[in-house]
Formats: sequence, structure tokens, C-alpha cells
Amino acid sequence: MSLERPVNKSGPGSRFRMPAEWESHRATWIAWPHHEPDWPGKFGPIPWVYTEIARALAWFEPVEILCQSEEIVESAREMLKAHGARLDRIRLHVVATDRVWLRDSAPIGVRDAAGDVVLLDWKFNAWAKYDNWALDDRVGAAIASITGLRREEPGRRNGERIVLEGGGIDVNGDGLLLVTEEWLLSDAQVRNPGLSRGDYEQIFAEWLGIDRTIWLGEGCVGDDTHGHIDDIARFVARDTVVLAVEEDSSDENHERSTDNLRRLELASRAPGVAALHIVKLPFPRAVVMNGERLPASYANFYIGNGVVLVPTFNDPDDRVALDILANLMPSHRIVGIHAVDLVWGLGTLHCLTQQEPAPLNS
Repeated sequence: MSLERPVNKSGPGSRFRMPAEWESHRATWIAWPHHEPDWPGKFGPIPWVYTEIARALAWFEPVEILCQSEEIVESAREMLKAHGARLDRIRLHVVATDRVWLRDSAPIGVRDAAGDVVLLDWKFNAWAKYDNWALDDRVGAAIASITGLRREEPGRRNGERIVLEGGGIDVNGDGLLLVTEEWLLSDAQVRNPGLSRGDYEQIFAEWLGIDRTIWLGEGCVGDDTHGHIDDIARFVARDTVVLAVEEDSSDENHERSTDNLRRLELASRAPGVAALHIVKLPFPRAVVMNGERLPASYANFYIGNGVVLVPTFNDPDDRVALDILANLMPSHRIVGIHAVDLVWGLGTLHCLTQQEPAPLNS
């Protein structure tokens, strides 16, 4: 299956195009874990999980790491050194954050008509749920300062910045975007009061080069963000989507995922559009901590330059999921990362990473 780079086209009226995740990266950004309440009682192993993530990524592309303090920089460096990470491909920066979920707090890299990268620095408000988000909302300015890239703040006509989290959208790089109604159109954790379905589609067109949006229904059970797409449906090629489907009718994810499958199938049969190839991805068995169902999903994988990092959960379906993704992306190395501890923070690999696209002329 081809994963070649699409042409640098943009949607109607757009100055930018958001590249697909498999397009070339200049680097991957992560933030070193420090906020212990995100992993209550289990924080100890988390920095070692991040060490393994950075080690795996650095073989394929540069890794930029935000650290809370100089002390964290030194601790992270020692852990990376202990794991044999390629320190020549890793840079550590002192940038304070509230949390480490850069998929949502870091800017989204797009390309302009010349193929140059621009950072879209959306407003971040901690998923309209938590009070401590001010430091995370400054991450975009910090990354722009480090990289020297142009930064823009997408805003509404009333001057308010638009809240948009990277985990809530997935694109094929050729004008098609996936999103859920639960995230943006429900009455819970409202990001942008007053915005309608049509308003969001206009925002996607103007800022991301999108000419068609597919709205799925709900995200997975346990999702703290209230419906992010990156736990359920992901593009792996311009015409191919993997969808997390729960076959067990007694599981809470069954009804949600079968409804999303129906929506995708209907969208794929719409007149005048190219058909989508839909591939089912299993869910692992329910991962529970202190009676709380956690958002464990193989769909929260991250595609780097020639590598795909996939969360695993000590489950028989780990191998099934890895094999599915290996068959769909044969030019990439598929690497499983143990995520049972990580998901106690209510996110895994895609949630904690954010790619910086490479300019087309690099």
C-alpha cells in the first residue's frame, strides 16, 4: 500500500495544508513527565516509558524534549544515556508545562503554498475540564522561538482564539479529515461556545486545507478528552482508515464503534468521492485501575519517519494489532511500547507526541 507524499494542495480559500502524519518530519516533540497527579500512585515507571519512546524515535528522526527545569534536563539526559538513546539526535529544552500531552497543547504544523512550515498555535484550555492550563497554552510560542518557524494564532471573527486539540482530528493530507461529534458538538466540555458543525468545517477548510469532513459519533470509553478521534480512527494512507471496533456486544465500546463503522461505510459510499478502505483494529481487553475504565486503544499509535510506535497492553490482541499495522505500512518498522502504566494518565503514544513537518524544499 502506497504511503507516498501527496501533492501540496490546499482546500478552497485555504493558505495552508496539514500534512498527513506519515509525511516527512523534521522532528518529533515530546515533554518529559513531571506532573505526578496525572499518574497517581504509578508515576515511578513513567519517565522510563518516555525514555524508551525517545530512544525508539531517535533512530528515525530528531526528538525535541521540553523539560520543566534544569534538574529535569539532567535527569532525562541520564536516563536516555542509560538506555543507549542517540543523544546526538535528541535536544532537551527548559520549557515549563502544566502537563505533557503535546498532541493537544503544542502547535499543529502545516505547510503554506511555498511548502514552508507554519505553526498553528490554537488556544488550549485543558480540554475545557481542568484549571491548570496557562503554561501549556504558551508551548506554541516556546516551540516557535526554538525553531524560528512562523507562528499564527487561528481566531474567530470576535477576536477569540479557536480552541482545537491535535488529538481531535486526523487527516489524510489530501483534503479529508476525521472528527467526532462527541468532541465538538456535544454539550459536555464545550471548547468553542456557539460554533456549529458548519463553522468547524469552515475552520478546517481555512486553516488546514480540508475540503471534506467525516463526522463520526463517539470516542472510546474512558476518554478524558470527551471524544478525541485518535483513540478510534486513524488514516494510514490517503484512502485507508483503521477503525477500532469492539466485537463483544457486552462491552461499552461495542455500540459506539459499530456506529462509527456504519458512519465510515456510508461516507465511503457517498456519490462523487473516492471510496475509503476501512480496516478494523481490535480493542484490547478492558484496562481498569481503581475501578476506572481507561482509554486503552491500539489506534493511539504514532507514525514517525519510517517507524510506527504502537501502544501494547499485555493482551493477546497486541500481536493482532501489530500485524495489522505492519501489513498496512510495510515500509515502516512497527515497534510496540508497553503502555499499561502510561494509560493510567488517560493517554498514550499519539497523545504525548506532536510532529513537526519538514518543509517540502528541505
